[in-house]
Amino acid sequence: MDKKAYYVCVAVATVWTSYDSSREIDDNAISFPVKLDKWLEQLTYTRRLELCEKNLVQTQLLLGEEVYVTEMKGKWAKIVIPSQFSSKDERGYPGWVPFHQLISQAEYFPLNKPTAVVSATIATLHLAEEALQISYQTQLPLLKEDKEWLQVQTPVGSGRIKRQDAVVIEDRNRKVKGTGDMIIAAGEQFLNLPYLWGGMSAWGYDCSGFAYATHKANGYLIPRDATDQARQGKEVGLASIQPGDLLFFAHEKGEGAIHHVGIYYGKGKMLHSPKTGKTVELIELKGTLYEEELYAARRYY
Repeated sequence: MDKKAYYVCVAVATVWTSYDSSREIDDNAISFPVKLDKWLEQLTYTRRLELCEKNLVQTQLLLGEEVYVTEMKGKWAKIVIPSQFSSKDERGYPGWVPFHQLISQAEYFPLNKPTAVVSATIATLHLAEEALQISYQTQLPLLKEDKEWLQVQTPVGSGRIKRQDAVVIEDRNRKVKGTGDMIIAAGEQFLNLPYLWGGMSAWGYDCSGFAYATHKANGYLIPRDATDQARQGKEVGLASIQPGDLLFFAHEKGEGAIHHVGIYYGKGKMLHSPKTGKTVELIELKGTLYEEELYAARRYY
């Protein structure tokens, strides 16, 4: 199938490893519209863990994000995500989504206008006949604004967001970018949020998704996965780490494969989204397994 641009038309689209990866318990995640709260409420610890251990999920997408469809199989589309760099595919992160969670470029094309970026953890998008909960860092073209509301273009029609729940940027290239402390501040608002394998939204992040989102909020588009994040950015000596730097951890006491990333908080502390069954937390590194496994640091700000 020819590579063709499409846009995500649900609040959060989960990107699956294969067209047959989703289970019956995942029906609320592959529906239109998605029912994320119901999906996550039904997932026991064991069923959540399977997302990782059975390699069911790759990543997630937010409303309005662009993808390219490279193949169809029944009701499923194989895609690549240009905004999520990955060594798995030079065109962008690969995976599968239900085709009904996408809309064609002909039906929705982002206007050459300023962009409203959701700054609240979760905001309400008011549409003509319904209200939709959308995630932190959802980016939508701005149509007009007043003191209380931002009117935006979305793949599911024109809608409104409370001004207090979003910021307006003139272009997506973000000439003015955030500091290390601002990256930390972006992450702190998610303390106690449950970890979700493949998570890239305010309903749950995995470790590298958390790093990705906090950097994106400050104008830095970094790779999606920890292994790729560790290869880019500016190398920082472990004796010279500063708040906002990414810390990478490897098996075999730092000698093996990279398996985790966190954000250095300062004063020997790390902010991170650890693993299934845990939540975003701020911890002391000293005396932990992480101290033994610390492999490298990178700076993107």
